[in-house]
Amino acid sequence: MDIKKNVQKQFGRSANSYVTSEIHQKGKDLQKLIEIANLTGNEDVLDIATGGGHTANAFAHYVKHVTAVDLTAEMIKAAKGFIEDNGRTNVSFIQGDAEKLPFDHECFDIVTCRIAPHHFPNINKFIESVHKVLKPGGMFLLDDNVSPENDDQDQFYNKIEEKRDYSHYRAWKKTEWIRMLEEKGFNIEEMYRFEKTFQFDSWCNRMNLNAEEKNELTEFMLHASSDIKKKFQIEVIENSIISFKGEAIILKAHKI
Repeated sequence: MDIKKNVQKQFGRSANSYVTSEIHQKGKDLQKLIEIANLTGNEDVLDIATGGGHTANAFAHYVKHVTAVDLTAEMIKAAKGFIEDNGRTNVSFIQGDAEKLPFDHECFDIVTCRIAPHHFPNINKFIESVHKVLKPGGMFLLDDNVSPENDDQDQFYNKIEEKRDYSHYRAWKKTEWIRMLEEKGFNIEEMYRFEKTFQFDSWCNRMNLNAEEKNELTEFMLHASSDIKKKFQIEVIENSIISFKGEAIILKAHKI
């Protein structure tokens, strides 16, 4: 099964849990995205991999129109219900692939993508697709989990994400994002880094891990090196993992 079918399978069965997820629904990054967008109210916004619809819902309050796109039909349905329950009437929903966006050239003022690109198997095609649909000078707001610059820590973080979620492809390093965006025709204007605390049980339950899978992931993390445990601030009580910390970034870039 290829990565995109994995994404559809995984998120198809987890759609409602993403709508109610605290990290996705109330993360401080969401307000930061609104703040740095400097919105006028006239923007046409594209929200890629809308998931539970939280980003599309937040922007809809401030802009002319939002188009919410997701690869998974169940996610589109869940996001539509969430957004319409919030009284938003200026959001449209389309099932589509982030790497092959079904839109004309240069038709959006802003493109957002939040907590999703680590699922995309061809990140360069995704960036090219974003560049294509943005108007000249248009804004790209990227928000995603990132891995540390240290190679061992990078491998550890991506490994635990893969063990938890078979649709995970890669969390990129901060420097990798900067290089890839600049190579594809973007100027990066602002970057924000913030820590994220993952509560282990809810983090696992969101992906419907069974007891065996959860125990295997626990053992893997418990046997990590002391440096890795320190870096990710893994909290352990009586051989049970309570939480750990990761990091994410927001990048504000404009199309050249």
